[in-house]
Amino acid sequence: MTTAAAAGRVRHLYVHLPFCAHRCGYCDFVTVVGRRGSHGSYVDALIGELGLERNLLAPDLETVFLGGGTPTFTDAQELERLLSALPAGREVTVEANPETVTAAVAKQLRSCGVNRVSLGAQSFQPELLRVLERRAGPDAVRSAFYYLRDASFENISVDLLYGIPGQSPSDLDRDLSEALALGPEHLSCYELEAKPGTRFTYRHGAELSRQADAMETYFERVVATLTASGYRWYETANFCLGPDRAGGRDLRARHNLGYWLGRDYLGIGLGAVSTIEGVRRRNTPRLQAYVTAVTAGAPPPRELELLDGHVRSRERLMLGLRLDDPLLLEGVASAIDRTALGRMERLGLVCQTGGSGGPALMLTRRGRMLGGAVTAELLA
Repeated sequence: MTTAAAAGRVRHLYVHLPFCAHRCGYCDFVTVVGRRGSHGSYVDALIGELGLERNLLAPDLETVFLGGGTPTFTDAQELERLLSALPAGREVTVEANPETVTAAVAKQLRSCGVNRVSLGAQSFQPELLRVLERRAGPDAVRSAFYYLRDASFENISVDLLYGIPGQSPSDLDRDLSEALALGPEHLSCYELEAKPGTRFTYRHGAELSRQADAMETYFERVVATLTASGYRWYETANFCLGPDRAGGRDLRARHNLGYWLGRDYLGIGLGAVSTIEGVRRRNTPRLQAYVTAVTAGAPPPRELELLDGHVRSRERLMLGLRLDDPLLLEGVASAIDRTALGRMERLGLVCQTGGSGGPALMLTRRGRMLGGAVTAELLA
């Protein structure tokens, strides 16, 4: 089907708010520093693009996700105007940096229908936060979390990084302990990836190389600590409270789960990506070009990529094996190297299962620890 034929089917919406107070050295997202005078015209453009694309969206959205940038750096009045214009969703998430979260901001988000916040802590160690060029110290992270709790948020995610230049295993243990003490419903723990050619890599290249050798050990510590604390390791880098602690709620990140399960999604805003019925679109990352086009009533300049069946199967395999649920072989079998699959099974890295849904595949715990390396071997 074409995107036109997908009208009324898309149930996941991503909204990009690129503005930040400053750009961290390791960041490679589409961001715009400052430019408070542009927030209003950008929100106008977002609402305009939503109007152009709204026919693609289902009447009952599963998720709405505001990412950035730093969405909570956006002018408060403009953020409220945007949230009021967006369709409702079962899960509505906003990313936030701790220094931008006040009691008033937390209450505003909650009153505007946001029911989940992803808080970018990254670390609780002052010296590591300085290395990362983060503006919030540990106290600001804790304050932001409690502001959100006081505003009745019952689904808060905390982001942490490991492999930071200068980080030791004990630093990571302290970060995990500090995060667990807050009691978040969800934790995302990512390996720091610094892109070649950035000032961060130039400044910390030697230490980044040293940290690369420790990544497997760090990852094992993260998984062991969080699973022992009652969190479900449901995706390679993501953990949520298990059923016995979640009161029957499924606390997996529903928006990202849509990506991992290969669902269609619409992205609006600067640099936003959409994937709908085998067509991937990437909006321009240039602010003026984006605003000018949409203000004139036209779609923003964008790149189009047609994904053939084999590419889609490979993506589905790579993303689906990140999860702790079995991946149905239907639709991905052509992407699997059968010889490699047999070898991975004999090594205890992969297992095949069966059920009412049909034959399925999943990584063992050992296979999940090796993650992408196993999946890369399986690809035909």
